[in-house]
Amino acid sequence: MPATRTTLRRSLAAAAALPLLAVALTACGYGSESKDDDAEKSNVSADGKKLSADTVKIGYFPNLTHATALVGIQEGLIAKELGGTTVKPSTFNAGPSEIEALNAGSIDIGFIGPSPSINGYSKSKGQSLRILGGSASGGVKLVVNPQKIKTLDDLKGKKIATPQLGNTQDVAFLNWISEKGWKVDAQSGKGDVSVVRSDNKVTPDAFKAGSLDGAWVPEPTASKLVAEGGKVLLDESTLWPDDKFVITNIIVSQKFLAEHPDVVDAVLRGTVNTNKWINANPDKAKASANAALKELSGKALPAEVLDPAWESIQITDDPLAATLQAQADHAVEAGLLEKPDLDGIYDLKPLNKILKAAGQPEVADAGLGVK
Repeated sequence: MPATRTTLRRSLAAAAALPLLAVALTACGYGSESKDDDAEKSNVSADGKKLSADTVKIGYFPNLTHATALVGIQEGLIAKELGGTTVKPSTFNAGPSEIEALNAGSIDIGFIGPSPSINGYSKSKGQSLRILGGSASGGVKLVVNPQKIKTLDDLKGKKIATPQLGNTQDVAFLNWISEKGWKVDAQSGKGDVSVVRSDNKVTPDAFKAGSLDGAWVPEPTASKLVAEGGKVLLDESTLWPDDKFVITNIIVSQKFLAEHPDVVDAVLRGTVNTNKWINANPDKAKASANAALKELSGKALPAEVLDPAWESIQITDDPLAATLQAQADHAVEAGLLEKPDLDGIYDLKPLNKILKAAGQPEVADAGLGVK
């Protein structure tokens, strides 16, 4: 994901893998300014109440599975709820780096996958973060070379990539292998299937060159592989109840939540409104997300990659808490994590208050919420 299980746990909890890339910090800020003669900024939220912080630092990935952040910031839907409180965004390429930034106070709120959420909470003994809500489900596929692999049983003996040791997709693939009755050493990736940990930026070229037979990866990497001649052999969502599983959470520093609950509420109102807009305007939202990606990375996704990738991701306020627990259990079973105590990892009270006020159904914490 032979070393000792202690080494594995230490590796997963500290980094989940070697950092893929350094943190890329964006310099821009978003927020509305007062039109008063003195031109001073007034921290007034959309509901007319003055907020307690001048800025809120939000972290996310330049990735379609973080569409809530991409679109919410791009379209000003989050800033609208914050009034004069400015959004200062930062982008990351790996979950461990974002958790480190949260712990250091470099960001206050983040969009992040389930494995880093679990690791960050567990490593801090429940002191660092809370999950405030969900953002996205799905968007993970097994893509293979159809000349070498025609059925799932053909994976035996082949080289299949995952993004990094112990990350969300790596754990899912190891669990799937185990359920097939096959054996793989979690750390080395050697066994009945060769699990190759490969940066998502490198995987498409390695697949095209023939050094990989397939990959269990998130979007848009999966669709990039399809564009290189790959075939989707399995959509991970089909393995989950109701075809849903969490791929992106919204987390917050417990310190920031305690000191600025009004700002947290405003951000959540922004994300709820963003998700509603995305689901009501999928084509416009897709274009907005791609424009944000172009601004952040310098390159937009081509339609042959963007369209199928976007189609496979479900934008949701629901954190799908039961699937987070299942993913943690899978990591434990793979020997990558000592059983974590996830009690209190969720605080969904602010989100549920907003959902209720909007006439939307509340979401559940699977018994893992703040008591």
